[in-house]
Amino acid sequence: MIFLLALRAAISYGGGTKYSLREALVTITRDLIEKLPKTDLHVHLDGSVRLSTLIELAQEYQVTLPSYTEEGLRELVFKSHYDNLEEYLQGFGYTIAVMQNEVALERVGYELCEDSQKEGVRYIEARFAPQLHVHSHLSMDHVLKAVNRGMKRAKDDFNMRPEVRSGYEPPFEYSIVVCALRFFTEGLSEYYDNMLRLHSYSPPKRTFALTSLELAQAAVKIKKEYGLPITGFDLAGAEVGYPADDHRAAFQFAHENFLMKTVHAGEAYGPESIFQAITDLHADRIGHGTFLLEASMLKDPNIENAEKYVQDLAQYIADRRITLEICLTSNMQTVPNLRDLDDHPLKKMREARLSTTFCTDNRTVSNTTVTDEIALGVKHLDMGAQDLRRNIIYGFKRSFFPGSYLEKRSYVRRIIDYYETIQSQYPALQTVPSES
Repeated sequence: MIFLLALRAAISYGGGTKYSLREALVTITRDLIEKLPKTDLHVHLDGSVRLSTLIELAQEYQVTLPSYTEEGLRELVFKSHYDNLEEYLQGFGYTIAVMQNEVALERVGYELCEDSQKEGVRYIEARFAPQLHVHSHLSMDHVLKAVNRGMKRAKDDFNMRPEVRSGYEPPFEYSIVVCALRFFTEGLSEYYDNMLRLHSYSPPKRTFALTSLELAQAAVKIKKEYGLPITGFDLAGAEVGYPADDHRAAFQFAHENFLMKTVHAGEAYGPESIFQAITDLHADRIGHGTFLLEASMLKDPNIENAEKYVQDLAQYIADRRITLEICLTSNMQTVPNLRDLDDHPLKKMREARLSTTFCTDNRTVSNTTVTDEIALGVKHLDMGAQDLRRNIIYGFKRSFFPGSYLEKRSYVRRIIDYYETIQSQYPALQTVPSES
């Protein structure tokens, strides 16, 4: 796949500095994208199970599937296009059902890393809701330790390669982000069923909030006790009717215990959802943030100037480098008015110089890879060489890296050096200076 893009003759950078560039024809091939070091900061573990593994585990654990061939599952469940969000979410019922023991969790964690490594991804943050896997025979500790075992084993296998050990290629790294749910209903998991039963006289939202706080407390305790690389806390689920503010206590606890925060926001609701995520929940990054710049989606009647509100919000996010985790394929599949990527808000985000990075969301459910996501950006959103570099490097710089600040700086430096090594093989990509 080859995309030909003409670079602009002049590009403006922060601080008013301008670099005059000659007109250049840049060829960004799929081969190049695969070679470049990449991140996946927004990838759901339960949405990224290999179909072959799903079939094998379903047969072993007697989980009924609508088909026991990959082709059949692609036709019936894990499609290229979905009619609505409910259809999109159907596949999670099957993947979660086979991830109810340590062996399966470890295997899925390992294979997610392995699949990512094969396409040049050097850092991932696997996110999932541990409470979906907790039951009478499987504790929260065992769930998180099992996933970590698989991911660590994949990391160790990759980093034993001669190219990595010699220092020529940067190593593979990972961390874990735990997800709280904005709401849940009976039947999702034994853990959630127990919470609803034990708090049957409480308003549902209070139970949702308590469950999120319990997860935050568990994540902090387990991280300290076992040294697991749990670096982030997330909030997922339907935004409409379930505001982020309901989970303020959980995120305050995570904040006070130095967990980084990312929040699904602005995917199905407007800018106010994002505002609440960064103010009430201390969000360091935003999952999706699709409608950040859409003033028409504001609901609060007290906002007198919708356009100014959106501009101020974007300015706040840009100034603090709060990164938006962009998932193009997922947006096309779940947001009805984003079927055409040529109109995706990422164009406006780039114009506002917001910090963005490409993510898969769900490798299996969305049938995508990081390479696919970047290729879509190049093809549909006029991304040039500097856009490509900026988005990729932002992923590493804004990651919830599990090591110290100095270790992260050293790792990012190695990534940049390796990026420039690959870039040197493509002279046209060297016309644009790097950005800090």
